[in-house]
Amino acid sequence: MTERFPSGTVVQYPYLWQADEGRLHGEKDRPVCLALTVSDPRQNLTHLVILPISGTAPREDQVALEIPDLELRRAGLSMFRRGWITVDEYNYDIAERSYHFEPNQTPRGRFSPRFLEEIRQALRPVLAVQRGRIDRTK
Repeated sequence: MTERFPSGTVVQYPYLWQADEGRLHGEKDRPVCLALTVSDPRQNLTHLVILPISGTAPREDQVALEIPDLELRRAGLSMFRRGWITVDEYNYDIAERSYHFEPNQTPRGRFSPRFLEEIRQALRPVLAVQRGRIDRTK
């Protein structure tokens, strides 16, 4: 799974926002970044840390990175004049067991290793304190 969808890949996914507390499903499929794809070969599973992408500027209470124009094109997001990737919350899913992740989809594109590292640096404090996680494995 990680060969087809390596970290930095942009795909479609029904992202569930923290603000949608109590809901079981995302409102619609949207572009997301697979910020981390971690393979567990012992169980033959792929753990996913999924970040939402939007063409709408973030709210003041959100932490997001603006996506440079070149990265928008690399990621297959040219339809956005401007784009942001939210890094203060994420969906956690397991690809092989997911009711939400479509393994047969064609990726939209992929962020460069350099921009992916920027994303990971911004995400690291969120992962360290284990906040912002929305578990989609249930």
